[in-house]
Amino acid sequence: MTEVSPLLSEIKKLIKSSGPMPVWRYMELCLMHPRHGYYVSRDPLGREGDFTTAPEVSQMFGELLGLWSASIWRAIGSPDSLRLIEIGPGRGTMMADALRALRVLPPLYQSLSVHLVEINPVLREKQRATLGNVRDITWHESIDDVPEGPAVILTNEYFDVLPIHQVVRHENGWHERVIELDSNGKLAFGTAPEPMPRFDVLLPPLVRAAPLGAVFEWRPDTEIMKLARRVRDQDGAALIIDYGHMRSDSGDTFQAIARHSFSDPLKNPGQADVTAHVDFQALARAAEDVGARVHGPVTQGEFLKRLGIEARAAGLMAKATPEIGAEIAGALKRLTDSGRGGMGSMFKAMAISHPELTSIAGLSDHPNDAERS
Repeated sequence: MTEVSPLLSEIKKLIKSSGPMPVWRYMELCLMHPRHGYYVSRDPLGREGDFTTAPEVSQMFGELLGLWSASIWRAIGSPDSLRLIEIGPGRGTMMADALRALRVLPPLYQSLSVHLVEINPVLREKQRATLGNVRDITWHESIDDVPEGPAVILTNEYFDVLPIHQVVRHENGWHERVIELDSNGKLAFGTAPEPMPRFDVLLPPLVRAAPLGAVFEWRPDTEIMKLARRVRDQDGAALIIDYGHMRSDSGDTFQAIARHSFSDPLKNPGQADVTAHVDFQALARAAEDVGARVHGPVTQGEFLKRLGIEARAAGLMAKATPEIGAEIAGALKRLTDSGRGGMGSMFKAMAISHPELTSIAGLSDHPNDAERS
């Protein structure tokens, strides 16, 4: 990481010319600036990158999501054509593992067309290298470009990087949180001088009694509503796995991660991954508002256990050397454990589906099946 990011000077110029910048706009520039944005210019994954996602921890994660996709395909009547869509597919690791698991079901495997929604040219090349032998695969800039038809949509750590709006409670109401320049010319947090009109009526119940100085953050419903309308109209289901909270509440979760450690989100913009926790209650509410059915959320650990990750790990360890067996056990612990370093409770899993899909594997009362009303 360099001393001064190229994006920093551009952001300072924008603030000097146009005034303080809302948090959502700052986050958008950090991630999506056409030249210096974090997600348009590099591979952020793995030990040499800034963070590690679940598919990079173990093949078991993607394999189970492949089998989960198969359960959805069966539940919607085993259509002759199914779009398997991944939004933000990283290096293609999860999709490769999912497809390997799906090869045991030739009727499904032959019906698949694979669609990857990816804007990062660096990661697109890595996905091509990973998935070069897939016969029917297409890349898209947006899910809007994916052809119509029954679909299973997979998203892992996608919603956390969508820009957030933040407001801060003052005595006279809620003020938008902004990025401004302090007396030393450095980026700093501030608030807009005037409160947002009638904002209190839009707040979730838990937030209405928040103390002075509390921060509330939200994302627009645009992306979740796209997925909800897609599965509502075209049939199928979308799986959302991300870190976040079950209920809408106040709290500042805006953060940056660089070299696998937390860093100051206002330092070196464009050179660290800036994210915020996902509000699963807000996602569920938006999906239900457009007529999709919501399943979950449950913790990632519970979801993977319901799908059989412990049995899969035992099967792999039975055929492995002691060293590899220890690695598999460590991966299982990291994916499902709630303790320090574990992803099991911090990450949640939720699905949205066609309204007639009443039960979904790993998320419903019948944990191993998906079924239609």
